[in-house]
Amino acid sequence: MQKPDMLHLHRIDPARNIARFYVLSVTPTLFGSASLVRHWGRMGTLGRTRIDLFGAHGDAEAELHRMARIKRRRGYVDVERESGM
Repeated sequence: MQKPDMLHLHRIDPARNIARFYVLSVTPTLFGSASLVRHWGRMGTLGRTRIDLFGAHGDAEAELHRMARIKRRRGYVDVERESGM
């Protein structure tokens, strides 16, 4: 089971040669604020990473949920839901 502040999504469509992953996580910073770490790319590659800083943990979580909604609209699904875990 994933923590609420971490989300692992993927999108697989062999007919269109699509096999992508997207991982979102909220982590604390050394200065008491929070960061949203986004890691994405084609499965089997190292992918890319982006870190966005937020003043509060709640702001970072809100952005995580906003990004998750956007990705789900584009066809990404939760890894657990897809694999039946």
